[in-house]
Amino acid sequence: MKSVRLALLAPVAAASLAGCGLNSVPTAEENVNAKWGNLQSEYQRRSDLIPNLVETVKGYAKQESSVLIQVTQARADAGKVTLRAEDLDDPAKVRAFNDAQSRLTQAIIPLQRLQEAYPELKSNQNFLTLQSQIEGTENSILVARRDYNEAVQSYNTRIRTFPDAIGAKVFYGAKPKVPFEAAAGAQDAPKVDFNTAS
Repeated sequence: MKSVRLALLAPVAAASLAGCGLNSVPTAEENVNAKWGNLQSEYQRRSDLIPNLVETVKGYAKQESSVLIQVTQARADAGKVTLRAEDLDDPAKVRAFNDAQSRLTQAIIPLQRLQEAYPELKSNQNFLTLQSQIEGTENSILVARRDYNEAVQSYNTRIRTFPDAIGAKVFYGAKPKVPFEAAAGAQDAPKVDFNTAS
């Protein structure tokens, strides 16, 4: 009789544990980590393309060296700030990474607009190809950031709502992940001024 009761209680216990986030919390966290990996890949692609774009522009825009130096420096600075999946619950680390990437984004804009000051640059196929790839990568970064933020929202909701909150706290000590937000000044349009008369 005791074994029959245990046999009947086993499915109830399993269902209770499953309902407490035992499986859903790590699944949601792995989804956040996967989305973070995709976003990192897009940032790396941009970082790899920038030196080629800078070198292509150098041949045409020698007097715009300050723009090229700013882009190169922003890329180097962005590369110094790393963010691992284990750090996604630390707001300060996420903010530092986001700020470094935002500074690089802002530095790229004048570089891309150089073609307005140098008409011959418009016809350079290398420049056009690289510019197109950078623009495509920027769009991919936007999509990857949105996907990451959606995964973070789903994970954070899961670990804070009943019944998954029980398993998240008891079994995993889960902490909320930090979504990406717009960097300070992101709402301001960048100022681009190429003074070609020197």
